[in-house]
Amino acid sequence: MAGIRVTKVDWQRSRNGAAHHTQEYPCPELVVRRGQSFSLTLELSRAPDCEETFIFMVETGPRASEALHTKAVFQTSELELGEGWTAAKEAQMENTLTVSLASPPNAVIGRYLLSIRLSSHRKHSNRRLGEFVLLFNPWCAEDDVFLASEEIIFVEKHIRAQGWNYGQFEEDILNICLSILDRSPGHQNNPATDVSCRHDPIYVTRVISAMVNSNNDRGVVQGQWQGKYDGGTSPLHWRGSVAILQKWLKGRYKPVKYGQCWVFAGVMCTVLRCLGIATRVVSNFNSAHDTDQNLSVDKYVDSFGRTLEDLTEDSMWNFHVWNESWFARQDLGPSYNGWQVLDATPQEESEGVFRCGPASVTAIREGDVHLAHDGPFVFAEVNADYITWLWHEDESRERVYSNTKKIGRCISTKAVGSDSRVDITDLYKYPEGSRKERQVYSKAVKRLFSGKASGRRTWIRRAGGRCLWHDDLLEPTTKPSITGKFKLLEPPMLGHDLRLALCLANLTSRVQQVRVNLSGATILYTRKPVAEILHESHAVRLGRQEEKRIPITISYSKYKEDLTEDKKILLAAMCLVTKGEKLLVEKDITLEDFITIKRAHPGASGEGLSPV
Repeated sequence: MAGIRVTKVDWQRSRNGAAHHTQEYPCPELVVRRGQSFSLTLELSRAPDCEETFIFMVETGPRASEALHTKAVFQTSELELGEGWTAAKEAQMENTLTVSLASPPNAVIGRYLLSIRLSSHRKHSNRRLGEFVLLFNPWCAEDDVFLASEEIIFVEKHIRAQGWNYGQFEEDILNICLSILDRSPGHQNNPATDVSCRHDPIYVTRVISAMVNSNNDRGVVQGQWQGKYDGGTSPLHWRGSVAILQKWLKGRYKPVKYGQCWVFAGVMCTVLRCLGIATRVVSNFNSAHDTDQNLSVDKYVDSFGRTLEDLTEDSMWNFHVWNESWFARQDLGPSYNGWQVLDATPQEESEGVFRCGPASVTAIREGDVHLAHDGPFVFAEVNADYITWLWHEDESRERVYSNTKKIGRCISTKAVGSDSRVDITDLYKYPEGSRKERQVYSKAVKRLFSGKASGRRTWIRRAGGRCLWHDDLLEPTTKPSITGKFKLLEPPMLGHDLRLALCLANLTSRVQQVRVNLSGATILYTRKPVAEILHESHAVRLGRQEEKRIPITISYSKYKEDLTEDKKILLAAMCLVTKGEKLLVEKDITLEDFITIKRAHPGASGEGLSPV
């Protein structure tokens, strides 16, 4: 009898695509998910007999091996048995055989080569059947990325309110996402080991977090926060991930210029969803960037409230955007399963590489900042204390403002199935000002500095020749004798003068003399000053329980040349009160850019509407 061989393969893309939720991937090869069987039909040169065996082999990555779990050899049986790869006969009709192949739920993800060996009567036939792509499976209960809810986040294609198209099912995007893994430094240095680690969502998300930015490698997006975007595209002009990823590929992996936090988050959301990990984008308002990891944002100002950039290493961004992905934390235990913070914006290094996470959202909420990965940085982003210090010429410092509730406002994501905002602040922290929230903050401080303290005082850093101590940061401030706030007198419109007033109130029954030093600057959304646009001083007499307004006007000609695309201005008033008391008042202003539309005069040409 002649040896048997495979003459044709039917990958049953339609059937498998529907079963694996992969039918929208426009790939020439089959795309399936791990931990779930898929079918293919083999046309044979003749009908097989009972003595003939079908042995399958799957391989992924260079130097694939069974020891690294990047190769598996298995043969057909009547039932799907075992913890590894399996093959089972589904149906046989004359010279066609339909088999069901299944991968384990912890299989390495990526592009596989499938081969078959047919043995009969001492004759053997080997054939490469072709390639297929294996992804994470959030529909499989045994997969670490399993998400019980049917409302799986990554199937959403865009958020219209933000105008961002994730496009994970667009042409070439899956291939590009796999290329990102292959272009990582870990793969370049040790490809076989790197591929063998791709069964673990912790490892994969950490690689993607580093590769979406270009700081340590030829990653996807180059950041730029200086307001100048020569030779590239302004971050505000991107409308989705597809154009960025395709440009990175066509440019032979040269970083795409330019991105800021929402661009990094949008691209990483596309990549992780494409690979099969449920992912969403999260926005945090008044987001801390705590460079020294003391869980406090320490800002240093002069007598006009102007930021001293040579001393101020921390910052509070008006907003920041990152990602959350859903998976189990086998390294931490089941209590920390669920949403994990990931941030591709290159802010601080993590183990020598610009990346952040995954950090368990539950761990952040409970103050367990000692757990992997990057807990202190993420905790500070949402719950740091905010402190402003007045820096004197003799290099002494004086606290003029502190707020335990300022950081981490309105932490938000998009609702599933609609464009409405969902507030998820309570997932990150207990209610601001509550006893529990303060207890968690103290717990985080103790966990962070345990073993690093000398006596009761914990050293934070040296600034301007002085040592700062953590217990100094927590001292209560005295009750103020005056209050103040900025009040807009008319809406802040781009192209118009800015009109507002500083409103001061004397809280005492005695007359007070106040020296008011005013400053203003155009800023980036990170609150980094760009150019000064206001610098003036006023002497104010406040009678008993009196309130007064200091009018302020900043002309359009004064700010127009230095305003960035963020359209933001920061005002500060340092109020020096009798007997040495000081009050700092600040206000962020975002200029609104309106287009007025009016109806055309009857009989005018056009369609009845004309921009003015």
